[in-house]
Order: sequence, then C-alpha cells, then structure tokens
Amino acid sequence: MNENKPNSVTLKNEAGANLDDKNLKVQWNTFDWKEAENVVNRLQTRITKATIEGNLNLVKKLQYMLVNNFYGKAIAIRKITGNVGSRTSGIDNELWDSPEKKMKNIYKLNVGNYKPKELKRVYIEKSNGKKRPLGIPTMYDRAMQSLYTLSLEPVAEATGDNTSYGFRKRRNTQDAREQIFSCMCKGTSAKWVLEGDIKGCFDNISHEWLIENVTMDKQILSKFLKAGYIYKNTSYRTDDGTPQGGVISPILANMALDGVETLLKEKYWKKGKTGTTISYRNNNNKVNYIRYADDFIIIGDSKENLEEIKIMIIDFMKIRGLELSEEKTIITHIDDGFDFLGWSFRKYNGKLLIKPSKKNQAKFMDNIRTTVMKNRAMSQEALIKKLNPIIRGWGKYHQGAVSREAYENMDNAIHETLWRWATRKHGKQSLGEIKDKYWKTIGTRNWVFCSENARLIKSTDYKIIRYPKLKLEMNPFLSDGKEYYAKRKYEIGLKYMSGKFKTIWERQNGLCCFCKLPLEPQGEKELHHIIPRKQGGDDTISNLAYCHTYCHKGHHGIQNIQTALDI
Repeated sequence: MNENKPNSVTLKNEAGANLDDKNLKVQWNTFDWKEAENVVNRLQTRITKATIEGNLNLVKKLQYMLVNNFYGKAIAIRKITGNVGSRTSGIDNELWDSPEKKMKNIYKLNVGNYKPKELKRVYIEKSNGKKRPLGIPTMYDRAMQSLYTLSLEPVAEATGDNTSYGFRKRRNTQDAREQIFSCMCKGTSAKWVLEGDIKGCFDNISHEWLIENVTMDKQILSKFLKAGYIYKNTSYRTDDGTPQGGVISPILANMALDGVETLLKEKYWKKGKTGTTISYRNNNNKVNYIRYADDFIIIGDSKENLEEIKIMIIDFMKIRGLELSEEKTIITHIDDGFDFLGWSFRKYNGKLLIKPSKKNQAKFMDNIRTTVMKNRAMSQEALIKKLNPIIRGWGKYHQGAVSREAYENMDNAIHETLWRWATRKHGKQSLGEIKDKYWKTIGTRNWVFCSENARLIKSTDYKIIRYPKLKLEMNPFLSDGKEYYAKRKYEIGLKYMSGKFKTIWERQNGLCCFCKLPLEPQGEKELHHIIPRKQGGDDTISNLAYCHTYCHKGHHGIQNIQTALDI
C-alpha cells in the first residue's frame, strides 16, 4: 500500500478541484481516520525498529516521509484542534475552529521554507504564588510542532529511560505511583529517597545540546527553539529552553533528561548479558529512579549513597544547561514520608501507604470554593454541572491510593461550602426551608445536593481499585507492545467502570464502534446513540456505544451532509 496516498476525495482536489468551504467541510467530516492512524502507525513502527537497530540514516528518511505524509498532517491538526488549548490563539489571533479551516490547513501545512512566528508570552500563577511563563505558538506553528512530534515520539520511546512516565504514549502518573510502591513496599526495601527539583527545567535546557543530540531535522528544530516571543508588544530572543505551551516541548525535555537511569545502573546495578542484549539486575544498593516529566525521585538504601548520586545528577544536568535547586532537592526517610505527583508516600509501622497529599487536597478544595464563589448567582442545577467534572476528575485520580479518609474529608468540606452558598443566597429563609430546597433524601442517603435534573456526585462514590503495574519493556510502537497495551486498556476499563458503562465497554471489547481502534478507558471518549434521540432513541444499553470524540463528530458530520443531500 502507498503510505502517502490520501482518500479519493483528496485526490480529486489535489488534481485541481476548487477547495471551497462546502467541499472542505465534507472532506473533514468524512475523513477516514482509521486509515490515517494505520498509515502513521506503520511509519512510526518502522522508525522505532530503525532506532533500535541504530540505523540513523533510515530513521531520518522515515521521519521525512512521515512529516510530508498527508495523513500525518491530518492527525497533527486533529491533535492540536481537539484540546482545550485550541481555543487560545497565538500572535496572529487565528483559530482553526471549523472543519473548513482544519481541512484547508492540511493542504497548506508545508515543511519546505518553513519559518515560525514568535510566540505570545503570558504568565500563569503557580501553586507557590510565583508566575510561570507560558509561550503560545500560532495554530500553524502548533500544527508543525505536532507533525514533527509524531516523527520524534518513536525515537524517544526507543531510547528513553524505562522508568520515565510523563508525556509518553500509554503511560501516566498512576504507573509512576505503582512503580514507587513496588520499589518501597517490602520490609527489606530501600528506605531513603532523594527528591529532585530542577530549576526552571523548560526555561533553561541548552539549545546546543538539543540540536546536537535530538534525532530530527536540525534546521527545523533550531527554528522551533529560536522563534523568540512577544511580551507587551516587545520582541525577545530565546537563547535557552523549550517554551512551556509548545506542543513539542515535553518530548524535547524528556529526551534531555533521559539517561539518568542508565547512569545509575552502570554504577549501582550488576550487569549481565543474554546473547547481544545487556541486562541489569539490582544489587544491594537498591537504587531505583522514577521520573515524571521534570519531577523525579531516586530511591536508595542509605543517605550516603544518595548524597553521592546527587553529585552525579548535578554533573549530568550541567551538561544540558540545567541545575538542581539546593533548597528543594532533599533526602528523606520513608518513615517521614514524601510527596510526589499529588500523593503522600509514607510507611506507618513498616507498611507503605499512599494517600492524597495534604497539598493536593487543599488545592482541590480551593478549586471547589473558587468555583462556587465565582458562580454564586447560578442556579443549583448549573452549579452542580460546574462542580461535578472537578469532583469526578479528583476522585478518579486517587482511586488507586488509600483515599477513603480523604474522600470523606473532601465531601464534608464541599457540603460546608455549599451550605454557606445556600444560606447566603437565601438569608431570610429558615435553615429548614433552605435544606428542603436544595438537599433531598434519595434511598438511604440523606442530604443529597440535587435538583430535578442533576445530582452532585461525591468523592466517596468512587471505590478504591488497585491499578495494575506496567510492564516497562513493552514498546507501544511495536507489535507485541500494541497487543499488550490494547489488552491492558480493555482490562483497566473493566476494573474502573460499572453498571451499563461497563456492559457497553465489555460488549465492544474496548474498541471504538466506528473505527474499531482501542479507546482510552480513562481518557476522552463519548457515548453514541445508535438510534438518535430526535428519532426516538433512548438511553438504554442496547442503544448506546462508545466511540472516539473525533469519530463521533465525523459520523454526525456525514449524517448532516446526507440530510442536506436528501433535502
């Protein structure tokens, strides 16, 4: 199969048909995303294999094929127009917020003679009160970065640290948490932890190191890094760092930080050899390394070992233009505990418990209180619809930890916040009248905050479920890795879903009802009504199916087109 061949509609347009808005809308809404995913996945698999074999010339040729591939461009644009950031424009104030614009820019996306525009600099509040710089590229530059990210991901996956979890395909914070648990849960496990903090990681990575060591088009990479930014109508150069807000920045930061695991294994682990493959097995130092983006910890059996490792890490970072924060890089005993990725890890009488951290709980409640305060004039139903996604996200995030007590505390704090909201809103009514207006009894539950059409969910609605540990050696771009991750996603869906949602997931084997590709159990997906509600369809299990958001939009786009043709 010709991997550069687009669909038949596209061929007609490339032959000279008029690309008017109506034609472009039809093309986007009828796009064959399954074929696009298959073509890009095949190229990414070939890049992965060439990287593992050390065939750098072939890697570059395949990357060139991918960034010039029609389907690659389509997926790159779908990625950058399908997230929250797509509603924020760069310095050109342009948004790709319609099917016509998205399709038109697939044809306009051109690698040759590319010159990025400057980034729009904004500052966002950090949890400590300081401000973090954020660079916002134009939509065109985001699409170019997304396209080159597709070609760089397989290289990063094949060469990255096994125990790096941030911004990697099929990995998340829960995987990092389970790795820490496996390294520290036993009575004989190492008891000391080096908590690493890098000073302004994204802002200070050496451009020279990246250009010399990252396997991609050097000219394009240099253009991404040297684009500069505009702040208060003044232009500034960028001589260091990768801008937070850039699509390609996380993968570049990952590649700059990769290598620590190998460095530690070379010194502290015993080396073995099976055929031509070098393997390591842990020795008595019990040194383990876990990183998520630029946050990392190193586990060791003694404080002295970790002090020695800290010096090694300082030298490692210096070559990349980075340095550790002396104040925040500390060594802690597990009996005193440490916080990482929103959880508190601590041993109580020799037993390791992982709980939502106090800081994370406080941040969650700040978000709840701020939402209630900003929307204090809203109706109860509208407020519930604002709060439920916040509670749902926090509750699901902590399902794999020892969270029951934290759930109860947060539910109580939310109840107090809503009681204050209700009493301030109806100060002249009695407390009994206020209670009867906003809180009902449903079944055996009292004080349920609900309206006629909406009910506030509780953190305690989420059961504690142990998250399965990841097989670190599985590469998502290779055939065995694809099978492993597809099966793993399906099984995670079965563990975390319940009721009719679990039944639908099981019936579809975790696959999209349209493209038949795997769905993310805890990611973006939508429920499709097989018989539309406007045609009499209901919400019964037999009439519902899971699908990708973009497949759902495409399906209804086709239906709308067909309806227009019938008219």
